Amino acid sequence: MLRYVGKRLLYGLLVLLGVVTLVFFLFNILPGDPARMMLGQRADEESIALINRDLGRDRPVVVQYIGYLNDLMPMSLHNNNNPGSFFYLSPDKYNHTTLFHLGGTSVVLKKPYLRRSYQSQRRVSEIIASAFPQTALLAVVAMLFALIVGISLGVVSALYKDSWVDRTTLVFSTLGMSLPSFFAAILIAWLFAYVLADWTGLNMFGNLYTVDDYGEGEYLDLKNLILPALTLGIRPLATLTQLTKSSMLETLSQDYIRTARAKGLSSRRVVVRHALRNALNPVVTSASGWLASLLAGAVFVEYVFDWKGMGVVLIDALDTYDFPVVMGTILFICVLLVVINILTDLLYVVLDPRVRLVR
Repeated sequence: MLRYVGKRLLYGLLVLLGVVTLVFFLFNILPGDPARMMLGQRADEESIALINRDLGRDRPVVVQYIGYLNDLMPMSLHNNNNPGSFFYLSPDKYNHTTLFHLGGTSVVLKKPYLRRSYQSQRRVSEIIASAFPQTALLAVVAMLFALIVGISLGVVSALYKDSWVDRTTLVFSTLGMSLPSFFAAILIAWLFAYVLADWTGLNMFGNLYTVDDYGEGEYLDLKNLILPALTLGIRPLATLTQLTKSSMLETLSQDYIRTARAKGLSSRRVVVRHALRNALNPVVTSASGWLASLLAGAVFVEYVFDWKGMGVVLIDALDTYDFPVVMGTILFICVLLVVINILTDLLYVVLDPRVRLVR
C-alpha cells in the first residue's frame, strides 16, 4: 500500500513540476509589461526599469525560473548577505525557520510562496484563500445536484429500458454533454433570471453574500447559488446518468441478481441493496474526477454569474497582466487535481476488491 501511494505521489510531483515549468515560461514570454500596467501608460522608462528590477524581471528568464522554484519549494535556499541574488531573503517576504547554514546561504523551511499581486500587492495565497471557498461551495453543490439527479435518472432508465422515459433521458443527457459551459450559463441566466424572473425571483448576477439595501451590512443570499450550481452540474449530471444506466444494466444481468430474485426478494431490495450498490463503483470514481474538473472548470460559469470565486480572480488577473495571481491560481488548481486523483485511486481500491495494488 505504501509503495502504491508513493508511486502516485511521485507521479503527482512530476506532473506539478511540468505544470510549473510550462506556466512560468508561458507567462514570461507573453507580450505585455506588468510594470507599465502598474504605473500607467504615461510612466517614464526609469520608473518602469525600477519596478522591473524590484519584481526581478530584469534578470534572464532561466534565473527567474530558478528563483520561482525556490519560492515554491517548502525547503529552499536563501542568501541573506547578497540582495542582488535571487536567493536573497527580504525580511518581509515570508515567515521561515532556518534549518542550517552553508557558508553565506541558509537552508530554510517555509510554506510555498506564491509571491504578491502586481496590482494590489496582496499575497497571492491570501487572494486564493479568500476566493476558493466560493468556488468549492459552488462545485460541491453542483456535484451533489448531479449525483442525486443523475443516479436517480440512470436507475429509472435502466429499469425502464427502451421506454419513453429512457429515450427522454437519453436526449437530455446528449444535450447536456454537448452544451459548452459558457453558452449554457448565458442561456440559463437569460431564461430563469430575465424571461422568467417574475416567477423564479432569481438574479442574473450575485454572490453568496449580498449588501443590505439599508446599509446594515451583508446577509447570506443562497438563491444566488441556484443558477450557477445548476449550470455547472449539467454536464456531470448527463455523464453520470448514462454511466449509472450502463452500470446498472450490466449488474442486473449478473447471476447473483437472478439468484436474489429466485430467493423471493422484493424488486426494491434487489435493486437497492444488490444491484445499485455494486453498480456505484464506476459512478463514484467518475464523480470524484468530475469534482476535480468542476473546481478547475468553473471559470466561465463564475464569470457569467459574477460569482466571486477563483474564476473571476483568474480572468481579472489575465486582464491586468497580473502574472503572479494567474500562475498561483493555475498551480493551486493543478494541486487540487493531483490530490483528488490520488484520493480517487485509493478510494477505488477500497470500494472494488477486484482491484489489486501494483507492487
